[in-house]
Amino acid sequence: MARALVSVIVVAVVFAVATPISYSIPFILVHGLTGQCESPDPFIGNLSAWSGSPGCCIEVGDGKCDSAFMSLEKQTNILCQKVKEMEELKEGYNIVATSQFSQQLICSSFAESVKRWVYTDCLQDRLAPSGYLKIPTAIPEYLKGSKFLPKLNNERPNERNPTYKERFSSLNTLVLIMAENDTVLIPKETSWFGYYQDGGFATVLPPQKVLQ
Repeated sequence: MARALVSVIVVAVVFAVATPISYSIPFILVHGLTGQCESPDPFIGNLSAWSGSPGCCIEVGDGKCDSAFMSLEKQTNILCQKVKEMEELKEGYNIVATSQFSQQLICSSFAESVKRWVYTDCLQDRLAPSGYLKIPTAIPEYLKGSKFLPKLNNERPNERNPTYKERFSSLNTLVLIMAENDTVLIPKETSWFGYYQDGGFATVLPPQKVLQ
């Protein structure tokens, strides 16, 4: 089954409303893997025309290269700092995030060969997708070596951060779009935070069983 094995926190197009809906609430765009901010950006233009709200793309590093080769933890810290510094976002904002991965990079037939090194410090610090790659047949290695997703999902019992859950629960609105015939996000339920049960690829768990 040559398909991608990813567990992605932000997938497809996500529109997370951090404050009560308002006509003038601005939005920020976070582009996907190997993407970059464009000026002018037709996608932002269309969203602004549709919503009546101003929007902008927030770049991390140099865009295409750093989106792939800068660790996700570092990218997240840079993004958060930039958001904090934007005065126009002080009263609240919406987030639009696009898909982060495709089956061209990691496929299930490749899983057994990559699980030995994908969770090493060398890869985790230098290849962004390694931070959210969850191989269900390599859970011990994933929990021990992955530096991003287990922490974000509160999957390590002794490192769970209740603040993550509180902030996620505080969102006014969260829209997650799943395509029934998706061939990029595998399983397609990962668009709704679902994922494979530990140990294999036969059973897909609902988000309530995945997130802690």
